[in-house]
Amino acid sequence: MNILVVHAHPEPKSFNGAMTRTAVAALTGAGHAVRVSDLYAMRFDPVSDRRNFTTVRDPDFYNQQVEELHATEANGFVPEIAAELDKLVWCDTLILQFPLWWFGLPAIMKGWVDRVFAMGRTYGFGQWYDQGIFRGRRAMCAVTTGAPESIYASDGLHGDIRNLLFPVNHGILYFTGFTPLEPFVAFGVGRADDAQRAATLERYREAVLALDARPVIPYAPLDAYDSSFRLKSAAAAS
Repeated sequence: MNILVVHAHPEPKSFNGAMTRTAVAALTGAGHAVRVSDLYAMRFDPVSDRRNFTTVRDPDFYNQQVEELHATEANGFVPEIAAELDKLVWCDTLILQFPLWWFGLPAIMKGWVDRVFAMGRTYGFGQWYDQGIFRGRRAMCAVTTGAPESIYASDGLHGDIRNLLFPVNHGILYFTGFTPLEPFVAFGVGRADDAQRAATLERYREAVLALDARPVIPYAPLDAYDSSFRLKSAAAAS
């Protein structure tokens, strides 16, 4: 299996760093091919604009999707974006490794998505959700939080962790065709002692070695929606 880990944390000695090293060691030891995009180490520029392209479709007005489609046709992505696109095409499984910052992705990882998930290369022309370009491939969020698990429960103060990760799992991964796996969440790592951290890393090692068997998030397929993109059962009930 070809596995791409996109890692977003500025401190190599962080728990996110330990999780990525654990995943790489376990997966390569099991015979899998692994590539890592360490966004901070790469000094990846998260700002998405004309710097994404070597080509120009309309010099007078910038429309990102128009420029992405033109770059797709003309091989006009700058080398750093082309390299990340090649990694996406190469991988069978994508792991997004990140700390939950302000209830979402770190800006550098959101910028990676903004720049790399280009129309024409990763979606478009009716290729979305279960008909997406990356259908048949799997993806998992590997997340750390500062707060304990209880605060991310369905009745917790911060809200259900599944809802917080919905924009990533459904709006990015499933939208482009990936089958999203249940996330691996390391809760409260900042307050954990060494033994608790070691136990979490062991659970993560076991999780990445069992990616093929990991439960998927059950999102409805496109044919479950009507022409107005409402669930057919929900529309009939209203």
